[in-house]
Amino acid sequence: MDDPLKLENQVCFALVTAARNVVSIYRPVLEPLGLTHPQYLVMLALWEEAPRSLGALAAELAMEPATLSPLVKRLEAQGRVRRARRVDDERVLDIDLTDEGWALRTAALEVPGKIMARVGVDEDALKALRDGLAPFAGQSNV
Repeated sequence: MDDPLKLENQVCFALVTAARNVVSIYRPVLEPLGLTHPQYLVMLALWEEAPRSLGALAAELAMEPATLSPLVKRLEAQGRVRRARRVDDERVLDIDLTDEGWALRTAALEVPGKIMARVGVDEDALKALRDGLAPFAGQSNV
């Protein structure tokens, strides 16, 4: 590495740039589903396990509950999720999928294939990329 402070030598810059580019690749694929990229992530998590508390969902998505809450409210306004306070503990807000939210999963099954086609890589290459990023995922001190 010639200059350790050169912008192009920074891992952080490469990751931020790649993240922005990935979101822009997803945008036209998700628009027909009526989802933004963050909303898509929420739906993915809920398709894996629902209902979930807002706190558990925020932890899973590595987001602050205050950031996640408006996303969930917009999904609720679209009729895809419902929010409800727990009867046994009103401090806990549970997020569940509606029938429409579950039905959206069928259309979303096409998203990974469309993304691979847009990027020009196959599933093995994407898995290798994901696995290569694993040391950076979920760590707040990198």
